[in-house]
Formats: sequence, C-alpha cells, structure tokens
Amino acid sequence: MGLRTIFGWIAISALLISITACRAQKVEEPTDAKPANAAAAHSHEGWWCDEHGVPEEECAQCHPKLVANFKAKGDWCEKHNRPDSQCFICHPEKEAEYAALYEAKYGKKPPKPEVEVAETESQAKS
Repeated sequence: MGLRTIFGWIAISALLISITACRAQKVEEPTDAKPANAAAAHSHEGWWCDEHGVPEEECAQCHPKLVANFKAKGDWCEKHNRPDSQCFICHPEKEAEYAALYEAKYGKKPPKPEVEVAETESQAKS
C-alpha cells in the first residue's frame, strides 16, 4: 500500500467518524414551554413578579402568607382566587396601575404577566 492510499483511508475514516459523531449529538431546541410547576421555577428574588404583573412583595399568588391580610381587608376575588386589587380579569384598569409603578421604576413597560398570556392563548384555542 502506498502513502497516498494510507492517507486516503485516514481521510475517509476521519470523515465517517465526524459524520457519525454529529448525528449522535442531541441538539436541544429552545422552547417556550413552561415547567409544569411554574411557581417553583419562578424566581422570587427581584422586585417585580413577571408571572403575575405586580411587585413581588405584594404578590399573594406567589406568597400565600399574604392571602389572609388581603381577605381581612375584604380585598379578595373569590372567582379568580387572588386579591381583587390584583385581579386583572375583573379589573383590567388595575393592570395599568401596576404597570405605571414598573414604568416609574424602570422607565419602560413591564413584561406582560405570564398567567395572562397563557389565559389569552387558551381562550383563543377555545
């Protein structure tokens, strides 16, 4: 066997190995899917609750300990199981009030509450 033949076989082997290795790698495609337990995946470290569209320290949906205080004040929406003052379903104007707080702090519009986006998508499918 000549030197050319040996180099040819080495080149073909390297090509086959690289093709096989590329096919074996699983490429994770990015998704917009939320984990089943979104509250557990939601970070409660920041000032704003992206999931519910209110300041984190006021978010009764993320902090169940706050529920009793809201209920004691008569600020509770039984239909949607959240403070009435944070029920953007019954009171869409409240979302604008909270958005104004975010804009005053950050100088830009807040992200749309994730729960609202999910509800809108599920209603569109119905």
